[in-house]
Amino acid sequence: MPATVNNDLCTGCSACVAACPTEIITVPDDKAIIGEGCIDCGKCVDECPTGALALA
Repeated sequence: MPATVNNDLCTGCSACVAACPTEIITVPDDKAIIGEGCIDCGKCVDECPTGALALA
């Protein structure tokens, strides 16, 4: 399962974008979106300062 985003916690800081090795995370309208191709590495989860990202 790919990483998931809790939009109530996401602030749009883009830390997850910088951490993603597959470059599939975007942050339109200040909310992260995990695109197709997530490899479940957890790097975005580790870097998220608000805890908005989780591995399903």
